[in-house]
Amino acid sequence: MKTYLDCYPCLLRQALSASRRAHASEERQRKILVSTMKELAVLSFDATPPEMALQIHRQVREQTQIDDPYHEDKQQATQQALALYPMLKKRVTGAQDPLETAVRIAIAGNIIDLGVAESYDLEANLERVLEQELAVNHLEALRITLNDAKSILYLADNAGETVFDRLLIEILDRPVTYVVKASPIINDAVLEDAIAAGINRIAEIIDNGSNAPGTLLDYCSSEFREHFNQAELIIAKGQANYESLSGETAPVFFLLQAKCSVIAQDLDVASGDIILKRQ
Repeated sequence: MKTYLDCYPCLLRQALSASRRAHASEERQRKILVSTMKELAVLSFDATPPEMALQIHRQVREQTQIDDPYHEDKQQATQQALALYPMLKKRVTGAQDPLETAVRIAIAGNIIDLGVAESYDLEANLERVLEQELAVNHLEALRITLNDAKSILYLADNAGETVFDRLLIEILDRPVTYVVKASPIINDAVLEDAIAAGINRIAEIIDNGSNAPGTLLDYCSSEFREHFNQAELIIAKGQANYESLSGETAPVFFLLQAKCSVIAQDLDVASGDIILKRQ
């Protein structure tokens, strides 16, 4: 996906948010904002939003000397989601259409995105997404592809969201390889977060060799790219995976919420809409 002008103030906000989570002094925060503006000024407009975010968050980590400013937020999100897991499990198993319900729950988990907003109401969002009409609904195509696929590559997004992914993985009845980031970026899931959500009990967990938001294939390891190129079915969670993979030719199904006007515009939907889109 291309970069829009509205991405620039969003990236500046992310830099400030990350520096505050790293407990930087006000003077350090100011320096980070100034350097972020300089970085944005020289970045190519042809870069995707995840490529730009990678550079911005890298310089925040370098200036604060904090490797994972979102570590505490990620732990709290996972614990909050795990507290809801038993209730959500019952909703899936008791549903008339367990796949649709599990897909909706997985999409609902995509609200846990600190790159987009500073806070979220997880339970209210869950109830909304379980009832809301899908603005892009390729569920039947997903069913057909699932019938033919012997295995699934599942591209994770955020910590805490991982628990909602678990509910979907548990009903897929196929071997799943769950892909996390190699090291921290925003509140994206790394190995520690996936294990905390219990993903290791139901799927193989690998990392993609990168700490860029989404899945920038040129930044990923050769081992991951081999998995990607051989995959029969790829489930890609979240906005950054859509931003980075929407131009690729691959058997991808995107599960996300359109949480900003930029994504909504690119998908030709409204902000707040929920999406299950076949590539």
